[in-house]
Amino acid sequence: MASAGTPRPLSTKDTESVERFIPAPAEKIFDLLADPSRHQEIDGSGTVKGTSEGSRRLAKGDRFGMSMKQGFGYSMVSDVVEFEENRLIAWQSNSPIKFMGLFVGGRIWRYELEPAEGGTLVRETWDISKEKVPAMVRPLRAKTKANMEKTLARIEEIVSR
Repeated sequence: MASAGTPRPLSTKDTESVERFIPAPAEKIFDLLADPSRHQEIDGSGTVKGTSEGSRRLAKGDRFGMSMKQGFGYSMVSDVVEFEENRLIAWQSNSPIKFMGLFVGGRIWRYELEPAEGGTLVRETWDISKEKVPAMVRPLRAKTKANMEKTLARIEEIVSR
């Protein structure tokens, strides 16, 4: 399903992916994903609490910040590392605190959109191949997969309104 031509596997040692057919055009889904101010609405984990700056549509190379909460409040900054209009968007998240960045961060959240008759096949991937200490986050795999399934369900709900 990768827009570059070769499908990525649904999971590897350092990735986990979920897919969902969403009966909406890829453009509408992509616009939602490319708007960081709406990430709190789609986040199936409940950890995203909002953007730390004003909203603007993302493009490759953009940086955006998020306030997060998982037991305690913290923030992350993300860089858009992959981008193909209406087909692919991915961002890599890291801690804005230099010391914390030695231990956490580096995971990539990737969304691939494949237009199909009647809608779009959407794949979300959690890629920890560039995580600072992947062994620390690998135990979160099953929970992350369940949360990604919730995220895709939320995306469908929003774009179907």
